[in-house]
Amino acid sequence: MIITHQREKLINAIIYFAKHTKNCGKTKLMKLLYFLDFYHFKYKGKSVTGLEYFAWEMGPVPKDLYDELSNKEIMKPDLAKAINVVNIDNLEKIFPKKKFNDEYFTNREKKLLKDLSDIFRDAMAKDMVEVSHLKNEPWDKTLKEKGPFQKIDYMLSIDDTEGSLSYDEAKERMEEILEVHQALGTI
Repeated sequence: MIITHQREKLINAIIYFAKHTKNCGKTKLMKLLYFLDFYHFKYKGKSVTGLEYFAWEMGPVPKDLYDELSNKEIMKPDLAKAINVVNIDNLEKIFPKKKFNDEYFTNREKKLLKDLSDIFRDAMAKDMVEVSHLKNEPWDKTLKEKGPFQKIDYMLSIDDTEGSLSYDEAKERMEEILEVHQALGTI
């Protein structure tokens, strides 16, 4: 199995959130990763983890990761060595087995991991619903325009808030990243 830079970032983001927030179950983790990826994309034109999110009725979900966390039979060895998913009082709680490794993250990404953990440290997943379901945000737009279970386009995170990339800048960065991946044969 090839371990990619983004996979290492994903696994370490999971470890970080599991260690630095209370009651980090699958649903809370899905929301934290969504915030991490879409907020970072808004300002830098790329996600942190590379996950694809889908507009499920209950919120944004990176389906492949959700499936992997839900079934120990299909969990890849790298993730299985890094975390445990344990059912405690009907909450599938995530516990880190390894220490967080920050070598794959930029300073901005590390700050975002910390900020999100500080903001949602004590929150339960149900308390985070309001934030992930805000009107006219990517999940909401996708659900209204395409319907449930459709892929959420990262470009929907681009808006006119201070510091946000313009639509053209974000599109150009996405195209550059795609060209690099194609040249390296990583897609």
